[in-house]
Amino acid sequence: MVECLKDKKVLTKGNYAIANAAVLAGCQCYFGYPITPQSEIGEFMSGKMQELGRAYVSAESELAAINMVIGAVSTGVKAMTSSSSCAVALMQEGLSYAAADELPVVLVSVMRGGPGLGNIYPSQGDYFQATKGGGDGDYKLIVLAPSTVQECADLTYKAFYLAQKYRNPTVLLADGMLGQMMEPVEYKQNPYPEIDNSNWALTGAKGRKGRIIRSYAPLASDRCEFLEKLYKKYKLIEENETEWEEIGVEDADVVLVSFGGTARNVKIAAKMCREKGIKAGVLRPITLFPFPHKRLFELSKKVKKFITVEVNMGQMVNDVRLAVNGNAPVELIHKPVGIPPAPEEIVKQIEELI
Repeated sequence: MVECLKDKKVLTKGNYAIANAAVLAGCQCYFGYPITPQSEIGEFMSGKMQELGRAYVSAESELAAINMVIGAVSTGVKAMTSSSSCAVALMQEGLSYAAADELPVVLVSVMRGGPGLGNIYPSQGDYFQATKGGGDGDYKLIVLAPSTVQECADLTYKAFYLAQKYRNPTVLLADGMLGQMMEPVEYKQNPYPEIDNSNWALTGAKGRKGRIIRSYAPLASDRCEFLEKLYKKYKLIEENETEWEEIGVEDADVVLVSFGGTARNVKIAAKMCREKGIKAGVLRPITLFPFPHKRLFELSKKVKKFITVEVNMGQMVNDVRLAVNGNAPVELIHKPVGIPPAPEEIVKQIEELI
């Protein structure tokens, strides 16, 4: 059993970092079903949550798990589930309901190879699944993409905070490599304030007017009004919460765009390019929704070329092209599945593309 640590720096696996941070963030309920490469999250929770007198349920399926989370968060408590790729696909209906009901569900998705059952190798093939959604209707999930094991912990705190702040399902999207690798992590005090949810949570009427949480709206006019309200919230999230990291973009001719674990090798590749006389910079989206469209558009007015580096067949590249809006060419370096391309391989392909 891994100890739940605070204010100490320890060598730990990404999955354990996420689970430990979730406990420290105040998660009261965990519902999950084991699947590689994220099973250690449920393993940690199975012991620690019971030890702390909190709720842990090994659900009979991913469908059950996401619906248990929906039930728990509707009462105002912090709750989460975790899963991977083909199993997160089973949760898409529940995520759509949670978005429609404006419920602060937290989902940790540790990506593996697909489509279908795929394999257990690392992948970034669920970018579309997380950012575009597989449920019905118009909705958006807040999506956070860590690049280090430290960020696995830090962004778990943030996932709970943003979910509560905006009453919106929030996904921590990590690739299988991050879930399994080990790095030093410092578990800091949760830096985010608690959000008052007393005006909407279902806690029993107790003398006040009753409340109903539901997604069904029989009249088209009601649904139109609700969606307009929902998209005002998404616009607010874009204005306030878009986050990215950039390195060396001020004088760059080429900007490399990458997220998650792959961005680690991309940073090394950019440094190697500079040594070869190629002015390369890096922009790493930390929030995949909201995506840093505005910053990419600003850079497109002076950058000669953008190159996205992804471990999939090319997904984020589409959002980069939309952001750049034709101001500069956008190319793709990719690997379908597995560990990210080595820095030397990335540099070689950059030289060919320019």
